[in-house]
Amino acid sequence: MDAAVRRLTAMAAGTAGSYGASYEQMGAVWGITRQGARKKWPDAVVRTPATASAALELFGGPAELTLGPSSRRWTWTARGVDGERGAAGADTGCATREEAAAYVGAFLQGHAAP
Repeated sequence: MDAAVRRLTAMAAGTAGSYGASYEQMGAVWGITRQGARKKWPDAVVRTPATASAALELFGGPAELTLGPSSRRWTWTARGVDGERGAAGADTGCATREEAAAYVGAFLQGHAAP
């Protein structure tokens, strides 16, 4: 039983870290220190550079995903094949790069060549 609980808590910590939770936040939830959480789940929080970006092309249109340094939200800008431009601002950004990529993919698919 103990091994199953350890495995499940490690999975939960990894998921929380991928959504931006810090070791301090995880420690507070589990009633341990930040250092204790870091020792218990060393790979849960992925450190990202102050700014990060990724360029991609989907359905014939270019797009860029950007991680805001202060908001820690992923935003996107794109131009569809039909010339339509779309963007998600910092106030409506996404929690993960994958979520932003899904939104930009849906936008570009809707503005692809017929």
